[in-house]
Amino acid sequence: MYLEGLALLLKKQENMEVTGTSSSGKALLDQLSTLDADILLLDVHLPDIGEENLLKEIRAAKPHQKIIYLTLMRGTRYVHKLTRHEIQGYILKNVPVAELVEAIQIVYAGGTYFSKDIDVINGNDFRSTITVEDKKVEEILSKREIEVLKMVCREFSNAEIAERLFLSVSTVETHRKNLIAKLGVNNTVGLVKFALKNKLLE
Repeated sequence: MYLEGLALLLKKQENMEVTGTSSSGKALLDQLSTLDADILLLDVHLPDIGEENLLKEIRAAKPHQKIIYLTLMRGTRYVHKLTRHEIQGYILKNVPVAELVEAIQIVYAGGTYFSKDIDVINGNDFRSTITVEDKKVEEILSKREIEVLKMVCREFSNAEIAERLFLSVSTVETHRKNLIAKLGVNNTVGLVKFALKNKLLE
């Protein structure tokens, strides 16, 4: 669900094209030789291969491939390991879409981008070179997305949400995918946790 939502969001951006998606490391490696991508967006946790082994395979096939990691892991252990393989970015999944797009643009232009929440490791500052203040919910999500989020958390079905908000079911499904992608969660449970944490259900 996160992968689908992310691809949908990126396809809407100007001057960006999603050339392919893969739900496993093997699927990515199978198409790597024919994949014409300026940047690979990778998840730290894939079901079939460790992050370092995947990077070694990618570097063997495409030594200069630009790579950005998307993750929920704020700890520095993964950053330290992955930067040995010359990745260009490490971004938390719950950053605003605008920051993700900015990171992609910076890496495309030859720079590097590490989320501001990543700690300093051994004196090296891996935090973003562009600081972004903590965002309010209203700055991350549209009013309609907040409405849909609240109703999802109250266990309304897509059809029920569509009827109450005078939307099509497909539009509601798109909103759900966008919510999952924007908030960096994996499922409805993650949406509920976000809503509770930000006091949207009171």
